[in-house]
Amino acid sequence: MKFIVEAAMSKKILILFGLISSFCLGLAQDLSFERYFHNQALRLDLYQVGDAKEEFISLHRIFLEPVWPEPLTGLIQPFDYGRYLIKVYDVASNQLIFSRGFESVFGEYRTTSPALAGVKKAMERSIRIPCPKKPVTLVIEKRNKKNIPYPFFELTIDPQDYHIIRETPACGDAVIEKQRTGDPHEKVDLVFIAEGYLSSDQEKFKTDVDRFTDYLFKVEPYRSHKDDFNIYGIFRPSVERAMDEPRQRAYKKTILNASFNAFDLDRYMLIDDNHRLREIAAQVPYDTIVVLVNSSRYGGGGIGFDYCVTTTDHPSSLQVFIHEFGHSFAYLADEYYQSEVAYNEFYPPGVEPLEPNITALLDPDNIKWKELLSPGIAIPTEYGKEKLEAWQAERRTLRQKQMEEIEGAKKAGLPEAKIKAIQEKYQAKDKEIQAKIEAVRKEYSHLADKVAAFEGAGYASKGLYRPQMYCIMGSNQRGEFCKVCQWAITKMIDFYCGRLR
Repeated sequence: MKFIVEAAMSKKILILFGLISSFCLGLAQDLSFERYFHNQALRLDLYQVGDAKEEFISLHRIFLEPVWPEPLTGLIQPFDYGRYLIKVYDVASNQLIFSRGFESVFGEYRTTSPALAGVKKAMERSIRIPCPKKPVTLVIEKRNKKNIPYPFFELTIDPQDYHIIRETPACGDAVIEKQRTGDPHEKVDLVFIAEGYLSSDQEKFKTDVDRFTDYLFKVEPYRSHKDDFNIYGIFRPSVERAMDEPRQRAYKKTILNASFNAFDLDRYMLIDDNHRLREIAAQVPYDTIVVLVNSSRYGGGGIGFDYCVTTTDHPSSLQVFIHEFGHSFAYLADEYYQSEVAYNEFYPPGVEPLEPNITALLDPDNIKWKELLSPGIAIPTEYGKEKLEAWQAERRTLRQKQMEEIEGAKKAGLPEAKIKAIQEKYQAKDKEIQAKIEAVRKEYSHLADKVAAFEGAGYASKGLYRPQMYCIMGSNQRGEFCKVCQWAITKMIDFYCGRLR
């Protein structure tokens, strides 16, 4: 096993590796799965360790899984997605025979203030490759701040190695087959996994799987592709319901250790036990994972090509799910920019984001969704942004004052009638501001269905642009994806169904 550290990489190595990868990519377009791989998967349980300045990957274990669920075509990833890249080379010929991109929780952590301050952490991440017939070299590449990939982890894998764990994936969990429409190689295989359900909650989990599946297929483009999905559920009971809420000093003993306050953001929930998550999921063929957390709390999270997680019983849980699934399944970026986040320059200025639905607009004449642009619309597109932001800022200030005044009134022991009067005073002012916001939106309502370039996306008010004014990945006012996100989701569905190479 060999580690290649960022600080030690020279420009010559980067250039040479890029040339080799490009050459191998050209050779590998028409690879035969049967020539190089068994219809099984190798799961590598890894640890990512480090901070913002340095990162190491350590291999924990390798498992043999009984089926490779992804298509037998498209072995070389057709998307330039992922801040990390997996590349598999045949040892005998040095030919690139498999590639995929991925994201990780650690990749997000590297952009947070603690990581920038040098606080090192270790986080779990599992990756999968089809099981090779002969020895291979697995290389993990990481992108630098300009999104240029370079290799920093390398491992030679002999499929005959007795250290590869070949135990049965069956764990005695209850497996639900919600919908099966065909061969896993030709379908999107989605698995829902239970978190924070007691043994007595199994029927509730089944109902939740039904409810979330039904909602998924009410939203385009999933609705038009219902028959392209196999849907499973896996139920393993927890000792306690719900999940951890560190700010409330509430800790629950659950299977996956789901926790809010990820990166100290109150509404952000992630899974600590990624290895166990993949162990549970391996009981069925799966391409994508959704974790359902048995709670009425608001929030969730999604990691590209890993998993998404949401609570089940908040009034907005279904909407949170469809948003977070956009991250994990289709690699969609957040299109909002005014909410609190924990990241520092998640998208470095002057660098084109990898995600398909936001752009830095470095080349306006060749915007990544050029084929979907509405005719006759200026790029970038004016939509009353400055006016909207001013009124929205005033409303946030007003609501903060309301909260402080009501809190002071309660501490002073004022009667309920006085507190209600304070609330009504601020509600009247809030209504006035909302009317002004709606007036601006009405002024630009002719742009509501247009595909253009609207500034404000990816947590940045300036310098990043989204395709439409409204989208599930940003403002969810309409409850639908913008046309660019629908296009990107459809491409991902086509990929897993073997229609895109």
